[in-house]
Amino acid sequence: MSIYSFSATTITGENQPLSIYKGKVLLIVNTASRCGFTPQYAGLQKLYEKYHHEGFEVLAFPCNQFLHQEPGTEQDIQEFCQMNYGVTFPLFAKIDVRGKNAHPLFKYLVEQAPGAFFSPIKWNFTKFLVDRKGAVIRRFAPSTPPEKLETDIKKLLAE
Repeated sequence: MSIYSFSATTITGENQPLSIYKGKVLLIVNTASRCGFTPQYAGLQKLYEKYHHEGFEVLAFPCNQFLHQEPGTEQDIQEFCQMNYGVTFPLFAKIDVRGKNAHPLFKYLVEQAPGAFFSPIKWNFTKFLVDRKGAVIRRFAPSTPPEKLETDIKKLLAE
């Protein structure tokens, strides 16, 4: 099993198999528009622009589970991301990332990269780095700025 076994609904409502990202390095992030970490969208976009041509994708999954910091509709989220941060990487529909209704992809990500003390996702902007074969390589805390991931991303892109 790999992340390619899953599918998710895009921000515009289409069901998308993650297998379309086979052979790419992925950074999967749960996001929110009204969080102290929301400015990380800028850093994520910068990484995407810098490495997309080498096979790098950022996949953003909005989530409203943490102090209701993503209350808007999918259209609100998409407009916010584009207007405020110029986001051009793929955005998905709002999901749960923990608990009994957690999206199966995020259950799998946490299982593969459990974090400290096998903990569930604790906050917005938890990041999972996935290699070209679909294996979850590493989990990064919400407080880790996107630019700190650049070395790991470059290493995976070179493989």
